[in-house]
Amino acid sequence: MYTPKPIALLIAEDDPDDRLLTREALAESRLINDIYFVEDGQELLEFLFRRGRYADQDVPRPGLILLDLNMPRLDGREALREIKQDPCLRRIPVVVLTTSKAEEDIVSTYDLGVNSFIVKPVTFEALIEVMQTLSRYWFEIVELPNGAARGSDAPASETPCR
Repeated sequence: MYTPKPIALLIAEDDPDDRLLTREALAESRLINDIYFVEDGQELLEFLFRRGRYADQDVPRPGLILLDLNMPRLDGREALREIKQDPCLRRIPVVVLTTSKAEEDIVSTYDLGVNSFIVKPVTFEALIEVMQTLSRYWFEIVELPNGAARGSDAPASETPCR
């Protein structure tokens, strides 16, 4: 029996219906972790860098990001590029969860450093199964670096991250 880790989950999804279905599927999966939603890549980066409306909020460093690719303002590919280039964020696992099945999206996101690529299921039951599998894998089985798993920023020998 595994014990879930106290990892915050950050979901970047622009579609309100998909956000609701994802929240409900996670609830059905009995995920007890803290879950945060952002509506596009720009807001995702504001959350991660604690800028804009997140500047004065005590938001945790997520231990896992679920990322839609096709979003307004800043799409998932551009946000992924910035996350994986930043020394304070690059160890946070990112799972693409998108409707795209395009080989170019799969290849380009893996080239940018994504940890997994999942095509959104078409039924709610299948979405629940995906969320259960994701939850079990990322929150119970996998060992993550201390900074990703616990929300701490950087080793004492490095410049601390915000």
